[in-house]
Amino acid sequence: MTTRAATAKTAAEKTLDVTQNAVQEATAKVETFVADAQKTATEQFEKFSKGVEGFTTFSQENVDALVKSSEIAAKAAEGIGTEISAYSKKSFEDGVAAAQDFASAKTLTELFEKQTSFAQSAFEGFVSQATKMNEIYVAAAKDISAPIGARVTAATEAMKSFSL
Repeated sequence: MTTRAATAKTAAEKTLDVTQNAVQEATAKVETFVADAQKTATEQFEKFSKGVEGFTTFSQENVDALVKSSEIAAKAAEGIGTEISAYSKKSFEDGVAAAQDFASAKTLTELFEKQTSFAQSAFEGFVSQATKMNEIYVAAAKDISAPIGARVTAATEAMKSFSL
């Protein structure tokens, strides 16, 4: 029985060794898996954080562009208002002066000549003012749309970087 006991003991020790080795290998694999999973999760979280940060920055730049565009529009509206007011004042003054001039006419022919001259100068002034206002509107529209256009370009470039 001694030999059998020794053999059984040796077999038990080998089984124990094999079991311990298997447990150690399994533990090492689980630790490696957990470490890899943690590393991947950390990397993905960092990428996500950078993406959110980039989106926030991009959104803030969009808001800044809208604010700048609004400021330009407000200044343009102020300039347009001033221009319209100045033209209206001048037109009124010219009308009053023409009425006084009409009153000084001695003949009907002279009155018609003065009315014709006034009508022609008023029309030319209107066409000149309309051309000037058109130029102001075009310049204002260009200036107002510039910040927003820049953001559209930035968005287009950002979308290109996401393409597969």
